[in-house]
Amino acid sequence: MRIDKFLWSTRYFKTRNIATNACKKGHVKINGITAKPGREVYPMDEIVARKNQIDYKLTVLDIPPSRVGAKLVNIYRKDTTPKEAFEHNELLQYSKDYYRKKGIGRPTKKDRRDIDDFLDTPSNENEEENQTPDNSSKESHD
Repeated sequence: MRIDKFLWSTRYFKTRNIATNACKKGHVKINGITAKPGREVYPMDEIVARKNQIDYKLTVLDIPPSRVGAKLVNIYRKDTTPKEAFEHNELLQYSKDYYRKKGIGRPTKKDRRDIDDFLDTPSNENEEENQTPDNSSKESHD
């Protein structure tokens, strides 16, 4: 079976076209060698597929006749991806969400709230306390 078809049938990629493009870009290796989409896969081959910045490592146990259900995937492959790869991806997501270069642009609303909390003097309360009510109106001046 072709490598792109195998990765699609074992649900590593949503479509076969995405699996083919991953092979063309060099994101798939069989036994340490970059694989083209038409490369044949045999039982006991070691496959490394890079997807979403994670290197999935799997061993081919058997060749499926066609695309299989999610519950039956483990019959045809053994996933040996280390847990460190997933942990690294989680840390990367947290750093992307939080990180913003200093001095670039105005502070965001969240940054302003953090600054106000840090200074412990919110700007709205101070302005309201310092204002004195003005009892004069335009009609009283006439």
